[in-house]
Amino acid sequence: MEVFRLSRQAFSGTLSGKGAALKGARWNSAGVEVVYAASNRSLAMAEVAVHLSFTWLPTDYQMLTIYVPPGTSITTVPLAELPRDWNVFPHRPATQAIGDAFIAANKFCILQVPSAVTPGDTNWLMNPYHPEFARIQIIRAEDFRFDNRLFR
Repeated sequence: MEVFRLSRQAFSGTLSGKGAALKGARWNSAGVEVVYAASNRSLAMAEVAVHLSFTWLPTDYQMLTIYVPPGTSITTVPLAELPRDWNVFPHRPATQAIGDAFIAANKFCILQVPSAVTPGDTNWLMNPYHPEFARIQIIRAEDFRFDNRLFR
Protein backbone atom coordinates (compact mmCIF):
# COMPACT_ATOMS: atom_id res chain seq x y z
CA MET A 1 0.00 0.00 0.00
CA GLU A 2 1.14 3.54 -0.66
CA VAL A 3 0.45 6.64 1.41
CA PHE A 4 1.66 10.20 0.86
CA ARG A 5 3.36 12.99 2.72
CA LEU A 6 4.19 16.53 1.65
CA SER A 7 7.47 17.55 3.26
CA ARG A 8 9.96 20.37 3.08
CA GLN A 9 12.92 19.18 0.99
CA ALA A 10 15.36 19.54 3.88
CA PHE A 11 13.39 16.93 5.85
CA SER A 12 12.13 14.70 3.05
CA GLY A 13 14.81 12.03 3.30
CA THR A 14 13.62 10.51 6.55
CA LEU A 15 10.50 9.57 8.47
CA SER A 16 11.18 10.40 12.10
CA GLY A 17 8.26 12.17 13.76
CA LYS A 18 10.63 14.74 15.24
CA GLY A 19 8.98 17.65 13.38
CA ALA A 20 5.53 16.79 14.75
CA ALA A 21 7.00 16.56 18.25
CA LEU A 22 8.34 20.13 18.18
CA LYS A 23 4.98 21.84 18.75
CA GLY A 24 2.46 19.03 18.61
CA ALA A 25 -0.45 18.89 16.20
CA ARG A 26 -4.04 17.66 16.07
CA TRP A 27 -3.15 14.06 16.94
CA ASN A 28 -0.04 14.46 19.13
CA SER A 29 1.16 16.61 21.99
CA ALA A 30 4.47 18.47 21.93
CA GLY A 31 7.25 15.99 22.66
CA VAL A 32 5.42 13.01 21.17
CA GLU A 33 6.91 11.81 17.89
CA VAL A 34 4.50 10.63 15.18
CA VAL A 35 4.77 10.59 11.38
CA TYR A 36 1.76 12.04 9.57
CA ALA A 37 0.80 10.79 6.11
CA ALA A 38 -2.32 10.91 3.96
CA SER A 39 -4.31 8.38 1.98
CA ASN A 40 -3.86 10.36 -1.26
CA ARG A 41 -1.73 13.15 -2.73
CA SER A 42 -4.52 15.72 -2.73
CA LEU A 43 -5.11 15.27 0.97
CA ALA A 44 -1.38 15.49 1.71
CA MET A 45 -1.36 18.82 -0.15
CA ALA A 46 -4.53 20.11 1.55
CA GLU A 47 -3.24 19.23 5.02
CA VAL A 48 -0.20 21.46 4.40
CA ALA A 49 -1.97 24.19 2.40
CA VAL A 50 -4.32 25.09 5.26
CA HIS A 51 -1.29 26.30 7.19
CA LEU A 52 0.23 28.46 4.43
CA SER A 53 -0.04 32.18 3.91
CA PHE A 54 -1.59 33.70 0.81
CA THR A 55 1.41 35.99 0.51
CA TRP A 56 4.11 33.33 0.43
CA LEU A 57 4.13 30.04 -1.42
CA PRO A 58 7.13 27.88 -0.54
CA THR A 59 8.97 26.25 -3.40
CA ASP A 60 10.93 23.64 -1.49
CA TYR A 61 8.32 20.93 -0.90
CA GLN A 62 8.48 17.34 -2.04
CA MET A 63 5.66 14.83 -2.34
CA LEU A 64 6.77 11.59 -0.71
CA THR A 65 5.32 8.25 -1.70
CA ILE A 66 5.61 5.93 1.26
CA TYR A 67 5.35 2.15 0.99
CA VAL A 68 3.54 0.39 3.83
CA PRO A 69 4.12 -3.39 3.50
CA PRO A 70 1.23 -5.84 3.65
CA GLY A 71 0.60 -7.12 7.14
CA THR A 72 1.57 -3.87 8.86
CA SER A 73 -0.61 -3.50 11.96
CA ILE A 74 -3.27 -0.81 11.57
CA THR A 75 -6.05 0.37 13.83
CA THR A 76 -8.72 2.97 13.18
CA VAL A 77 -10.45 5.64 15.21
CA PRO A 78 -14.12 5.50 14.22
CA LEU A 79 -15.63 8.93 13.58
CA ALA A 80 -18.48 8.10 15.98
CA GLU A 81 -16.00 7.67 18.85
CA LEU A 82 -14.41 11.12 18.47
CA PRO A 83 -15.38 14.13 20.58
CA ARG A 84 -18.00 16.37 18.96
CA ASP A 85 -15.46 19.15 18.31
CA TRP A 86 -12.58 16.92 17.18
CA ASN A 87 -12.14 18.78 13.87
CA VAL A 88 -12.10 22.41 15.03
CA PHE A 89 -9.11 24.71 14.82
CA PRO A 90 -7.22 25.19 16.96
CA HIS A 91 -7.23 21.49 17.73
CA ARG A 92 -8.34 20.17 21.10
CA PRO A 93 -6.28 18.31 23.71
CA ALA A 94 -8.77 15.41 23.41
CA THR A 95 -7.51 14.49 19.94
CA GLN A 96 -3.90 14.85 21.04
CA ALA A 97 -4.65 12.42 23.88
CA ILE A 98 -5.87 9.86 21.33
CA GLY A 99 -2.62 10.04 19.35
CA ASP A 100 -0.48 10.13 22.46
CA ALA A 101 -2.20 6.99 23.80
CA PHE A 102 -1.68 5.25 20.45
CA ILE A 103 2.07 5.95 20.58
CA ALA A 104 2.39 5.03 24.27
CA ALA A 105 0.54 1.71 23.87
CA ASN A 106 2.85 0.75 20.96
CA LYS A 107 0.38 -2.00 19.99
CA PHE A 108 -0.11 -0.94 16.36
CA CYS A 109 2.23 0.64 13.83
CA ILE A 110 -0.43 2.83 12.19
CA LEU A 111 -3.47 4.71 13.44
CA GLN A 112 -5.91 5.67 10.72
CA VAL A 113 -7.81 8.88 11.58
CA PRO A 114 -10.32 11.05 9.71
CA SER A 115 -9.10 14.25 8.06
CA ALA A 116 -10.34 17.51 9.57
CA VAL A 117 -9.52 19.25 6.28
CA THR A 118 -11.33 17.02 3.77
CA PRO A 119 -14.24 15.05 5.23
CA GLY A 120 -14.29 11.44 4.07
CA ASP A 121 -10.53 11.19 3.62
CA THR A 122 -8.12 9.61 6.08
CA ASN A 123 -4.74 10.42 7.54
CA TRP A 124 -2.26 7.83 8.71
CA LEU A 125 -0.34 8.32 11.93
CA MET A 126 2.77 6.16 12.00
CA ASN A 127 4.46 5.16 15.23
CA PRO A 128 8.23 5.50 14.76
CA TYR A 129 8.81 3.37 17.89
CA HIS A 130 6.85 0.34 16.69
CA PRO A 131 9.01 -2.59 15.46
CA GLU A 132 7.16 -2.73 12.12
CA PHE A 133 7.97 0.92 11.38
CA ALA A 134 11.45 -0.07 10.15
CA ARG A 135 9.78 -1.80 7.17
CA ILE A 136 8.01 1.38 6.03
CA GLN A 137 10.03 3.11 3.31
CA ILE A 138 10.01 6.27 1.23
CA ILE A 139 9.97 4.95 -2.32
CA ARG A 140 9.72 8.22 -4.21
CA ALA A 141 10.31 11.93 -3.55
CA GLU A 142 9.17 14.36 -6.24
CA ASP A 143 9.45 18.14 -6.30
CA PHE A 144 6.05 19.70 -5.60
CA ARG A 145 4.84 23.15 -6.55
CA PHE A 146 1.63 24.59 -5.16
CA ASP A 147 -0.75 25.86 -7.84
CA ASN A 148 -1.08 29.58 -7.09
CA ARG A 149 -4.79 29.46 -7.98
CA LEU A 150 -5.33 27.81 -4.60
CA PHE A 151 -4.34 31.02 -2.87
CA ARG A 152 -6.14 33.75 -4.82
